Amino acid sequence: MSTEPRVARIQRETSESSIELSINLDGTGTSDIETSVPFYNHLLTAFAKHSLVDLTVRATGDTDIDVHHTVEDIGIALGTAIRQALGDKSGIARFGDALVPLDEALVQAVVDVSGRPFLVHTGEPAGFEFHLIGGHFTGSMVRHVFEAIAFNAGLTVHVTVLGGRDPHHIAEAEFKAFARAFRQAVQLDARVSGIPSTKGKL
Repeated sequence: MSTEPRVARIQRETSESSIELSINLDGTGTSDIETSVPFYNHLLTAFAKHSLVDLTVRATGDTDIDVHHTVEDIGIALGTAIRQALGDKSGIARFGDALVPLDEALVQAVVDVSGRPFLVHTGEPAGFEFHLIGGHFTGSMVRHVFEAIAFNAGLTVHVTVLGGRDPHHIAEAEFKAFARAFRQAVQLDARVSGIPSTKGKL
């Protein structure tokens, strides 16, 4: 099992956004987040709290046009940081799953630190993708964030909305369920020797 600190720091600059992000996979859920998109701050704070990662994000972008670029680019940076912090993935549990309610909303998430990026994202109610949550964050961005994280971190992720009516509750339950599943998958397990794969590599 690796004893190296599982941390990473990412700086990402494009013509559309500027991002500084740091992560500690073995943290306590502490976060310091300013994305310039208030509801996204809320979602990432929930992710940190329930995954027990320490997460710092400072981001600005062309949100006067749309939040899309900034939100997605932060997801790319977060996925990249996760991949770097995981290192060779020695000693991790690898798989995680969670079933999380938020009032009327219920979401299941499953994470495999597989090295094979894949996202299955289903169950959001019709029209959710068009809803403005908090006046800024479009419902369609939830899937974009999970795509960006999964493809840049090398995760297989399944997120299934089993029920829900309020868009805020649905989105937040999705992030909390993903966080809890992620927490299980990346945790170090003393019984795991080396890489948890018969192939010897993830």
